Amino acid sequence: MPRPIRVIQWATGAMGRTALRRIIDHPDLELVGVYVYSPKKAGRDAGEIAKRPATGVICTGDIDRILALDADVVIHTPRITLPYDAMNADVARLLASGKNVISTAGFHYPEAHGADYVAPLLLACAEGGTTLTGLGVNPGFVVERLTLAATGLCHEIERITISETVDASAMASADFVFGLMGFGADPARNDITQGPLAALYTSLFSEVLYLAAHGLNDAVAKITPAHEVTTAPRDIVLPAGTIPAGTVAATRWRWIATLASGIDLTLSILWTADPALHPEQGLGHWNVHIEGRPNVRLTLAIDEGDPTAPPARALTDATIAVAIAGIPAVLAATPGFFAFPAPTPFHARLEPAT
Repeated sequence: MPRPIRVIQWATGAMGRTALRRIIDHPDLELVGVYVYSPKKAGRDAGEIAKRPATGVICTGDIDRILALDADVVIHTPRITLPYDAMNADVARLLASGKNVISTAGFHYPEAHGADYVAPLLLACAEGGTTLTGLGVNPGFVVERLTLAATGLCHEIERITISETVDASAMASADFVFGLMGFGADPARNDITQGPLAALYTSLFSEVLYLAAHGLNDAVAKITPAHEVTTAPRDIVLPAGTIPAGTVAATRWRWIATLASGIDLTLSILWTADPALHPEQGLGHWNVHIEGRPNVRLTLAIDEGDPTAPPARALTDATIAVAIAGIPAVLAATPGFFAFPAPTPFHARLEPAT
């Protein structure tokens, strides 16, 4: 039998703990290291953090110890940060040390950010003989693989609209809900649709738009933001804290990419503290509408089968499933950036297969 794939888990928040459990439980993976940000977690056995038996792998907050490990791949699951490129230096060090990196926090299509952004990462890949990819559900799957595959049903396309709805009412992290989601902001004093949060999510989701255009054998001509916020009609009490009436209770991050061919590609991300505030939304977690010949509609929902479990667990499970399933392809890829190709999407022209 071939040896197990040696894996380092980077970060142990909600996403990271799920990844850690899946790595420990997987018969083809061997956990060899865990990087943690919290000093309270450093020095603890990974099994203790993952609610598993002791593994003998001790968590560390020392990146030099992680770099010294012999590993095939790093599952990189930190919380997305401001600024967007804050994690790039650490990722470049991992790549240069000979470790492939699969991230759920970005790197889906680095080329979207231009040569200055790309160069240090590609240099690190070349130095380490390694591959970098971003994988997850959205970004990573819904648009780039599912929607693009569905365009293969069309002879002509005029418009593609992807709408996501995330119910944040059960989220318990105050830092995430009131920080990275922007809830509780006073629109009269802080227009988050024009500030650092808007820039952060534009950086992340522009990669989806550029990768989708590439998959369609097309190019992005321009991206137009059309963000909106919904204010709370009353105080809304969440596990993470209270959203005062009149402050932001939902954000709709939305971008319209006009492609060189004339196709409009709209990506809309609605995060809400109360889904009842949005009766116009569809029933699925994601709704995809491709307008052309023929029209195509998709509805995708990811649900938690255990009613006693946190609702967010289902999406976390799915994100990590996509990342772990991608390990063999990433290990087999040539050094550099890697993005999964979708099954034959719509192309306006036929070209020889490669």
